[in-house]
Amino acid sequence: MKHIMLILALLCAPAVAFAEDKSPQEEERDALFSVLHSTEEAKVATAAQNAIWESWMEAPDEDAQALFDLGMQRMGAFDNAGAIEVFDKLILYAPDFAEGWNQRAFAHFRMENYAEALEDIKAVLQREPRHFGALAGRFRILMVQGRITLAQKTLREAVEANPWLMERGMLIEPSE
Repeated sequence: MKHIMLILALLCAPAVAFAEDKSPQEEERDALFSVLHSTEEAKVATAAQNAIWESWMEAPDEDAQALFDLGMQRMGAFDNAGAIEVFDKLILYAPDFAEGWNQRAFAHFRMENYAEALEDIKAVLQREPRHFGALAGRFRILMVQGRITLAQKTLREAVEANPWLMERGMLIEPSE
């Protein structure tokens, strides 16, 4: 699937300049983001979004992947506290793995630990500024907290990263 998405991204996207300091995974993700911004086809956008999520969920090594998978199993069982324990270990082991932070943020969100979730989202965005999932999560937390102006600003950032974002319909036109 990854190779098909990369070919699709390279065929559909405008020319992307690949920097020497980027990993193949980062180059592939750049191409997929280009697809999100250039396609008018919902199916293509959905495939690109799914491929981006897949790339985010690839841990840096087997041990990190095992911890991530265990945390995701606990999330699937709605054992949020157990998932947080596992993601704590993952973050200590692989602090640059943005998705470990993101999934811990989601577990905190489910437990209504909004301050902790926002801190984890901040860590995600330091590592992956285009993480539209983290931005959408921050938007939802800010809405729950009644911080509408900041929530809308965050949602605009998320839609800028991914114009096909499901939450885009929640944008409010700014009043002048």
